[in-house]
Amino acid sequence: MPDSIQQKIVGRLQPVCEGLKVEDVRIGLGYTSVRLSNNSTGLAWTAKDDTGNCTHLATAGTLAGESAASLLEMLLDKRHSLPRTLGVATANALVDGLPRPESTRQDFLDIIDIQAEDNVVMVGFFGPVIPKIKRTGCTFNILELKTDKPNTVPANQGKGLLASCSVAIITATSIITNTFDELVAGLGKPRAVIVLGPSAIMCPEIFANTPVTHIGGARVLDTNAVERIVSEGGGTMILKKYLSFETILL
Repeated sequence: MPDSIQQKIVGRLQPVCEGLKVEDVRIGLGYTSVRLSNNSTGLAWTAKDDTGNCTHLATAGTLAGESAASLLEMLLDKRHSLPRTLGVATANALVDGLPRPESTRQDFLDIIDIQAEDNVVMVGFFGPVIPKIKRTGCTFNILELKTDKPNTVPANQGKGLLASCSVAIITATSIITNTFDELVAGLGKPRAVIVLGPSAIMCPEIFANTPVTHIGGARVLDTNAVERIVSEGGGTMILKKYLSFETILL
């Protein structure tokens, strides 16, 4: 049985953890940040677990000072999504300290160059990019877990749409919700597959031997500002001036 995306991430980044400690953890309402002892910082979308009480993480208060490896391995938690959030944020912090692969700040939609004849499926609701996609005249469907989003298809009804699309835009939060592997397994033969969002891990090796053709993620430019905004419940639109949004072509 092939390794899960979580196993691939941990396997690739475990050696990078050597000697690194966790300096700071912020679990905000929208995003989570992890800063390591080399001052590298990573972000991830904050998953919401229904714990039934006011404690969302039993290890709260002990994370700072732990090894980077211990937080990275939280990504392998099969029962709870908040530990996987911490694992992804740690993975992004680790990648932030590595030599950077070639990337571009060009709009990923311009890179993919969607045409009217394309069949585009977006997994996750990326509101700011939807109007630009619609203007191309392409066939366009949005799969979304939250059924209150307008003009979307419930994610559990999207298998046929994924199988027939020519362009797939997949939220990186699918790594945290443990749905990434199922989503990419359901793809037919799209010409472009982009993993998108600040949770996207900017490490091409992780997505080797998958249909992914592009990674569209974010690098932290100002750690102090990002940590403050995360702590105060901010999301992408507030964070974006302190991030560099980049796309890697695999």
